Amino acid sequence: MAQPQKRVYEAWKGNNRFLFGGRLIFGPDAKSLLVSVSLIVVPVLVFCVFVARHLRHQFSTYNAGYVIPAVAVLFMIYVLVLLFITSAQDPGIVPRASHPPEEEFAYGNPLNGGTPGRLQFPRVKEIMVNGMLVKVKYCDTCMIYRPPRCSHCSICNNCVERFDHHCPWVGQCIGQRNYLYFFLFVSSSTLLCIYVFAMSALYIKFLMEEDYPTVWKALKHSPASLVLMIYCFIALWFVGGLTGFHSYLICTNQTTYENFRYRSDNRPNAYDQGCLNNFLGVFCSKTKPSKHKFRAYVQEEVLAPVVNFGRHMEEEPAGGPRAKVEDDLEIGSDLLQISQRRNYGDVDVEMGSQDYSEMECIPNTKLAIGSESQIPAIGSEVRVRHSSWDRRSGNWDMPLDVIGRSASDVIRRSVSGSEAAPPFQTETH
Repeated sequence: MAQPQKRVYEAWKGNNRFLFGGRLIFGPDAKSLLVSVSLIVVPVLVFCVFVARHLRHQFSTYNAGYVIPAVAVLFMIYVLVLLFITSAQDPGIVPRASHPPEEEFAYGNPLNGGTPGRLQFPRVKEIMVNGMLVKVKYCDTCMIYRPPRCSHCSICNNCVERFDHHCPWVGQCIGQRNYLYFFLFVSSSTLLCIYVFAMSALYIKFLMEEDYPTVWKALKHSPASLVLMIYCFIALWFVGGLTGFHSYLICTNQTTYENFRYRSDNRPNAYDQGCLNNFLGVFCSKTKPSKHKFRAYVQEEVLAPVVNFGRHMEEEPAGGPRAKVEDDLEIGSDLLQISQRRNYGDVDVEMGSQDYSEMECIPNTKLAIGSESQIPAIGSEVRVRHSSWDRRSGNWDMPLDVIGRSASDVIRRSVSGSEAAPPFQTETH
């Protein structure tokens, strides 16, 4: 019986948590949201019950006193909505690749510090951004070259566009798609703290004008006001400091990650377009759509591009002196076609290895041996192993002896597993 097809969120490789059938995406530490919500809701409820309720009588004209608790409740709801939007949406996760970019493989050049005859993979590339060269790195986990300003979050295990930081209070990465909501959440929390602190201080002032002439007696009569003022004063240093810091980052078009990582390099900022344009870029730009459809069904992974690691060889005419092998081997539901025996000495294919620290998984494909010595993945799982790391050139090296042995093993196992496979015929010269 065929298994039901999974949706994208069910086969997700990151550490995110999904709710309501993939409609909401959270970070792995989403439980911290309960703490953040309680730190917002509890002080406002205490304020409405023990402070704002008494201030109603101080503004009896047109019942204006009812505005004070109403403003506090509306402000609280607004802050909670911003917190929810920041935490429950895709921050800008970059889709993963199912295999490394084969077009980046090249043979080592001794003039550039590489090893002759070894297959190399560049770890860093340079691209032009606003007239400046910017380095982009290869991500081993996502198997992609990260876009500019993208970084891999070790907590969520995703590459995030315009990665700012992972906020434990929000329980989500802060990136390109939710940075604006995060800034509005922090700044609104700052205004809420100021409002509650000011109204609590105003109530103490009214008490001093009535039956409690000293500050101590007024605070003793309303301990809730004292607790709220202390709490808001401490919280104001936190959320107020974040508001000021992120205002500076927006003004200079930086991220928290870039500010802490490159502050000592004194390098020019390739993304700074002036204070006004930087603010407009954050507050007036349209949020980009997510690159993932979490509720869509998982599509069959596209076959890995066939990589021609072999060197140029002369084509032999039909019926030449070399033996031909024409077998059809059924592996599962795939048809393995071996049409011509060639030299596979430059292909690095190794089966059955379990060294996950040096291997990257390539999805299920067919082994197609064509006329140009091209070997993709075979069977249920084939892993490409980077044999060594060239520190001088910053590339992965793959020695030819390992490549040759591995390719020969693949062909020998495939041919021997077929009941109808005829023996190889060789011609003695």
